Amino acid sequence: MAEVRLTAEGVAKYEQRLEYLKTTARTEIAEQIKTARAFGDLSENAEYDAAKIEQARIEYEIVEIEAMLKNVVLIDEDALNTNVVDVGSNVTVKILSMDNAEKTFQIVGSAEANPYENRISNESPVGKTLIGHKTGDIVEVQTPAGLSKFEILAIGK
Repeated sequence: MAEVRLTAEGVAKYEQRLEYLKTTARTEIAEQIKTARAFGDLSENAEYDAAKIEQARIEYEIVEIEAMLKNVVLIDEDALNTNVVDVGSNVTVKILSMDNAEKTFQIVGSAEANPYENRISNESPVGKTLIGHKTGDIVEVQTPAGLSKFEILAIGK
């Protein structure tokens, strides 16, 4: 697995999720399997089949998170340079192609990206294009909606 860039907050969230899966989720699914076995013939037992599928999904997620955490490159937000956009930066832009609307978001690794929380991936068209630019720069980004122009107003931690 390739390196995964995460903030300290992202690492903590994945560690909490891993702990939940290894303890609570495994215990709950084991109980569901035990209950489903009590129904009798396993060859025609939909509850048992569903529980086994869920158990496999949980185990797969555990393996995925463990692999990700082994390959984490921690984004040191305290050491960020606020002169240039980088992964971890909070960026305020004016969207010149949308009535000069202003938007602030944080550029994060793809594993932490969540547009609903204004966290965009460094691998997304916007994130990739903004990285390396400075306050005052105007950049053009080809997005699924077409060509967009952004003016970088501020870069913060």
